[in-house]
Amino acid sequence: MPTILIVEDEPKMARLLELTLAEEGFATRSASDAEKGLIILGQDQIDLVITDLRLPGMNGLEFLQAVKRAHASLPVVVMTAFGTVETAVEAMKAGASDYVLKPFSLEEIKLIVHKELDVNRLREENRSLREALGQRYEFKNIVARSPQMQEVLAVVERVAPSNATVLLGGESGVGKDMIARALHHRSKRAAGPFVKINTTAIPENLLESELFGYEKGAFTGATTSKRGKFELADKGTIFLDEIGDVPASTQVKLLRVLQEREFERLGGTKTVRVDVRVVAATNQDLRAALEQGTFREDLFYRLNVVPISIPPLRQHKEDIPYLVDHFIQQFAHESEKPITGITPAAMKVLIEFHWPGNVRELENIIERAVALSNGPVLDVDDVRLDLSPSKASATAAGGVPFPPEGQTLEQFEDDIIREALRRAEGNKSQAARLLGLSRNALRYRLSKIGVADDEGSP
Repeated sequence: MPTILIVEDEPKMARLLELTLAEEGFATRSASDAEKGLIILGQDQIDLVITDLRLPGMNGLEFLQAVKRAHASLPVVVMTAFGTVETAVEAMKAGASDYVLKPFSLEEIKLIVHKELDVNRLREENRSLREALGQRYEFKNIVARSPQMQEVLAVVERVAPSNATVLLGGESGVGKDMIARALHHRSKRAAGPFVKINTTAIPENLLESELFGYEKGAFTGATTSKRGKFELADKGTIFLDEIGDVPASTQVKLLRVLQEREFERLGGTKTVRVDVRVVAATNQDLRAALEQGTFREDLFYRLNVVPISIPPLRQHKEDIPYLVDHFIQQFAHESEKPITGITPAAMKVLIEFHWPGNVRELENIIERAVALSNGPVLDVDDVRLDLSPSKASATAAGGVPFPPEGQTLEQFEDDIIREALRRAEGNKSQAARLLGLSRNALRYRLSKIGVADDEGSP
């Protein structure tokens, strides 16, 4: 049974629509204003929205835009008075599926509802068919619509069923852990354990015992025998994160495990054999480490059987809106807050940022924004980017500020303006003084980056 949300501030009209649609076999939910409508959309599965354009508080056009940001494919029918046809046309441009002019007949509204639900069903079927024909790769908890990330997932899809060792490369925060888990869950070992070990989180003198285990009496405090990570991962996958930081002494043992799938525990003489698939990851250039002599060449080639390079977020920014939507849904659900989307201005800020911390940084920004936001939609003030000097700018020779790699001069300037506003705690006159700009010059730049400038504000 399709569910229809009615957003109408006139109780008699709302009740009439409820009764009419119930007779057609539809379930209905009603809201007297846009804010309540957004809360319902965040809580219930809605198949179609009918809204008046004249509403108290947030008007119908703003409500429509908020709905489309959070649920792009959801059909919305707008109701408007005869004298405001221009507004209805504006609503169609903003994404409305259809409109009706008041006063209208009940038969007309029933026909439009049936038509829009049928059209939306056909759209969904066509979308599913296109995705199937286009072989879009989908993995649980991985948001990847861009061609660059689809290439990564295509390799994962092909290599996952094999036992080949995989070496994941990419900057910190790009999602190497998620790709490693995807390789495991799409493999024949999915029923077995997935064991992760971050080599940088373990002191060098303890790393070997963590990987390979130890026998009783192997060292002071070893009162019992203990299995290492490789034994725990038997019949499954072991993920060695930050493999480039493994000390030389441990590299020798790792090479033997990769070659022969056997080792001895620390302090032991019995050979332990394991059936384990190895996935390693690094944010370093291992070929440079080879030249410096800090990483064994034979171990590198054993690890580099199937290399997968994961691009930084700044190289596939088309994924940002989908990632943002994913994180908003996740954190809004966890915090039980009725947040349903993000404003275009806030999204613009996120898309234009250079993301030195990649997807992990974006996730943290959205988690913080959801935690601090009081409204149903995240806005520019909720999105607080880390513009510390180490991230906002690199420094060229001679101490001259220089945009980070992958960031344009215009984006760099926008970040500096936002940082000045943050330091001035929103006081635009003070921000202008910090930047050495006139108030009018700052107003012009604020309009370029989508930050509202109230004439009466300081």
